[in-house]
Amino acid sequence: MVDEVYVRYREDSKLLAAIGEHVDAQVGRVTVRLPRVVAEAAVDAWERDESGDLGEETHEQYALRDRAGDLALIGLVISERGRWEGEEVVIDLDVVSAGAAVRASL
Repeated sequence: MVDEVYVRYREDSKLLAAIGEHVDAQVGRVTVRLPRVVAEAAVDAWERDESGDLGEETHEQYALRDRAGDLALIGLVISERGRWEGEEVVIDLDVVSAGAAVRASL
C-alpha cells in the first residue's frame, strides 16, 4: 500500500515538472524591486566564503542551507545585474529564485 502511494507521488512529481516547464516558458523572469537593506544582505550572503564539510545534516539543516543558497544566488544576480534606483534595487529574477523567495515567506 505504501509503495503504491509513492508511485502515485512520483507521477504527481512528473506532472508538477511538466507544469513547471510551461510556466517557465511563459514567465521565465520577473522584474522585482527590493529595498536596499534586503538587497545588500543578499549580496553579503553571496560574498560569504562557507567552504568546508558540514558533516551529516538533519532534514531541517539541509532545508536551511538550501534556502541560504537560494538567497546567495539572488545576491549574485543583484551584484551582476542589479540597477540601483534610490533605496531600491531592480532585478530581473528567474522564476525559480522568485518562487524560492515566496515559499520562504510562507
